[in-house]
Amino acid sequence: VPEQPTLGNTDYAFEMAISNIRYGEGVTKEIGMDLQNLGARRVCLMTDKNLSKLPPVNAVLNSLAKYGINFQMYDNVRVEPTDQSFLDAIQFARKGEFDAYVAVGGGSVIDTCKAANLYAASPSSEFLDYVNAPIGKGKPVTVPLKPLIAVPTTSGTGSETTGVAIFDFKELKVKTGIASRAIKPTLGIIDPLHTLSMPERIVANSGFDVLCHALESYTALPYNKRSPCPSNPIERPAYQGSNPVSDVWALHALRIVAKYLKRAIRNPEDHEARANMHLASAFAGIGFGNAGVHLCHGMSYPISGLVKTYKPKDYNVDHSLVPHGLSVVLTSPAVFAFTAQIHPERHLEAAEILGADIRTARIKDAGLILADTLRKFLFDLNVDDGLAAIGYSKADIPALVKGTLPQERVTKLSPRPQTEEDLSALFEASMKLY
Repeated sequence: VPEQPTLGNTDYAFEMAISNIRYGEGVTKEIGMDLQNLGARRVCLMTDKNLSKLPPVNAVLNSLAKYGINFQMYDNVRVEPTDQSFLDAIQFARKGEFDAYVAVGGGSVIDTCKAANLYAASPSSEFLDYVNAPIGKGKPVTVPLKPLIAVPTTSGTGSETTGVAIFDFKELKVKTGIASRAIKPTLGIIDPLHTLSMPERIVANSGFDVLCHALESYTALPYNKRSPCPSNPIERPAYQGSNPVSDVWALHALRIVAKYLKRAIRNPEDHEARANMHLASAFAGIGFGNAGVHLCHGMSYPISGLVKTYKPKDYNVDHSLVPHGLSVVLTSPAVFAFTAQIHPERHLEAAEILGADIRTARIKDAGLILADTLRKFLFDLNVDDGLAAIGYSKADIPALVKGTLPQERVTKLSPRPQTEEDLSALFEASMKLY
């Protein structure tokens, strides 16, 4: 650590942390052997009620049975978890005294399992101890966790690669989370066969999450402009700002999204497109899991948390829900028009990857070009016409802004600082897209 504080006390280093990744069609059948190799005696298998009846969970159960693995199943994970649903899973994990975990599902399941593993390993901790500041105490994780194998069934969150677990904090009606390299899965099993059971809108909304992970991490504040510089490496955040290694993963993920997302949505039989989107999700996860995301995600949390009556097509849930990827992408045209003043060349490069012709483009128009490219992309995929179409009006903007303000962990990574007035204007611009 520098002896003298650096100029403005900004960081001078970044760190890459990702889970081990195994990719291949049918690779789920190896999980029983993995658990044997780990010497696991009591395994916790986490999933949700819908998935518990579908082929991905079946494939895991068959492997556990084949290799004689002793396990208990928890299928009560809530889609878009809350603090209470995390606490229920944590209680199950603490009682079970497990020595390994397997999470089969989308980001909701994998994130819930990360939290259960963390708090079971730290029984004296209170729930808010590890929750991100300013909502929780944001303490560093110093306890050893049990091995966690994550089997993603959606192509979206990249949660199998990251040390982040997100939930709705009901009391404040905002999403927040836990962010620490220590909670990342030991192994991510990326089996493209699992994507074949995804309905159309789930493919779309999870794909939008990949799109925004890539765009936000590539345009985030650079790591060496983020402050403060940590006095101890354990305090360096999981989300550190854009950096040369994350950039590689973000751009590659963006190219795959541009090539395959529309195909994956429109044709469930297009195995090539769905397999590539499954990989793109992990690639973007490696990128944003270290660089971080910024305004689309920061603003998405109150959009999800303050949902009124919206129920999306293809989601079998008994509660109102704005799917995470949808809540993120609806503000993307406004956000990138706003952030493009800083690093316009990166915004222009992203627009070109997504299909814009930039041969005669002026650099000062980068934000508008990327915003228009995103609007066209969303229009082609029948995405709801802005926040108004999912139940919000101008009267909700103060509450949406208030819900964004505590999301400093991500909003501070925006390349362009924003005021409350800026956030209000961004929400207003996102009420209608087309």
